[in-house]
Amino acid sequence: MIELSIAISSPQPPTQPMGYYARPNEYQMSISDKHPPLDDYLARNDTLAALALIERGQVYDLDCGRYPGMPVYEGHPPFQVVNYRTSRGIEKQCDHQWWLDPKGTGNNKVSFGWNSEMVLASMHSGTHIDALSHVTKGPNDEWFNGANAEEDLGDFGPLKYDAAEIPPIVLRGVLLDVPGAKDIRALPSHYPITPGDLEATLEAQNTTIAPGMAVLVRTGYLSAWPDAEKENYFQAGINLESAEFLADAGAVLIAGDTEGLENQPSTTPNNPFPVHIELLVDRGVYIVEMVYMEDLARDQQYEFCFICLPLKIKGATGSLVRPIAVA
Repeated sequence: MIELSIAISSPQPPTQPMGYYARPNEYQMSISDKHPPLDDYLARNDTLAALALIERGQVYDLDCGRYPGMPVYEGHPPFQVVNYRTSRGIEKQCDHQWWLDPKGTGNNKVSFGWNSEMVLASMHSGTHIDALSHVTKGPNDEWFNGANAEEDLGDFGPLKYDAAEIPPIVLRGVLLDVPGAKDIRALPSHYPITPGDLEATLEAQNTTIAPGMAVLVRTGYLSAWPDAEKENYFQAGINLESAEFLADAGAVLIAGDTEGLENQPSTTPNNPFPVHIELLVDRGVYIVEMVYMEDLARDQQYEFCFICLPLKIKGATGSLVRPIAVA
């Protein structure tokens, strides 16, 4: 008999850290009595329960893709890809010694060259995960677990709960196809998804939410991608009560197929982004946005193994990701 044992480990920071994060006793990941719920489930090695959902081995790509000029949420810079070096440009510049061949000695008879680029983008472009330091509330600009701008925000990003602290994610996943349950292509613009909508969707799909799950909520916005903003399916999403409903059910990660997850404009008085505050700041539940769920919805694949690997960038408030669902 072959026994399978899987554990997620991560390189530890250096004992004597160097650079701008070398604050005494504060270089390592934040350790306190309060942890993001995701960390607790990964620590219990629920990975095997997630992998057990794989039956056919079919991989669903949940990344919507990125391109120069793509729609991004207001407040973030445009996504750009700029040539840095090109094979023809290197030849013309002649700024590499191995390219120069004044005596005809044949150092580069094969005309070797390369193409490289520089990507200018926010970590919140396209499909991405929000770190727990992404949004703040209150006069002290606090984020998860009492971290705040006064004590924990440096010149190069947050010093606690940044993207480098988000672990590799392997979870049981469930799709809530809200427009599918209503037999429509996509929800109307600005539609607030209520707990009643979620319960009706769960019943229609014969699915449940269990503690430790990644919950993917489909609005249908990306059914028109990459021209989604030309359609009238923008800024529908879960409202505050639905965020509470999902978190109370045990979701440790909640994903949407829009730029903001929650309905906009907000239907909660005096709070423009109540869902982000409730999940990221108050509960430590991760948010993933612009997740492409159309193929899952088409195949009515409501349960799967959800895999998401954030980039380990110190000081980032989120990460570009290419999540997959494996069924």
